Amino acid sequence: MSILDTNIIDVIGIDVPNGIVRLGISDHLAWDEDENGHLILLQDKINTYLVYLESGQVYENNPNTKGCKFEIELVAKYELSQGALDFFKQAKMIVRGAGFDPGYRVLVD
Repeated sequence: MSILDTNIIDVIGIDVPNGIVRLGISDHLAWDEDENGHLILLQDKINTYLVYLESGQVYENNPNTKGCKFEIELVAKYELSQGALDFFKQAKMIVRGAGFDPGYRVLVD
């Protein structure tokens, strides 16, 4: 699963002892090819994650997540472009406003 599968949650990691659930977005696409299309995929993917969390489906699928803090993390293969950084800055406000913690990291080879 990846950013191309916009209606699927890619990865869920549950740290039960610390009460943290991380939902990962797997992004293998480069930013220099079709930045606008890439941003639309990212927006759609984030929206899918928000619906999954806000609807409570996460609790149905993973009952041991009740009472946990949720993080949505973009895990990118390539450094984010300036346009992607600007988008992510705005997306962070929306994700935080929904009560979740956003973040991103770039994988190092």
